[in-house]
Amino acid sequence: VQLVESGGGLVQAGGSLRLSCSASGRTFRTPTAAWFRQAAGKGREIVANMRWSGGSTYYADSVKGRFTISRDNAKDTVYLQMNSLKPEDTAAYYCAAGSPSWSLLTTARAYEFWGQGTQVTVSS
Repeated sequence: VQLVESGGGLVQAGGSLRLSCSASGRTFRTPTAAWFRQAAGKGREIVANMRWSGGSTYYADSVKGRFTISRDNAKDTVYLQMNSLKPEDTAAYYCAAGSPSWSLLTTARAYEFWGQGTQVTVSS
């Protein structure tokens, strides 16, 4: 499975960006898709995840109400709509896919496939 992100960039605080993650290959092997982020000097943290087939989603407390994860199954693409961006959202954002167990849905090491990352910078 190959993942390719796009949509990052520089935006002012309060602005919006939409990240896209296009998947190719045996995506049926990856029932769960997720977005993680990693700020400079920090560890990789979960932003949001969802099942490709629909159903429940998860959001980190820091992005609830501002970010929305969605998917287009026909295009094998997952999106992350980011609104009301804050300087603390500045990070490299990574798309991930895999089959983590329920207890590991927010754990980066539980995901098998990763994109190359896209940088999001929010200026104050």
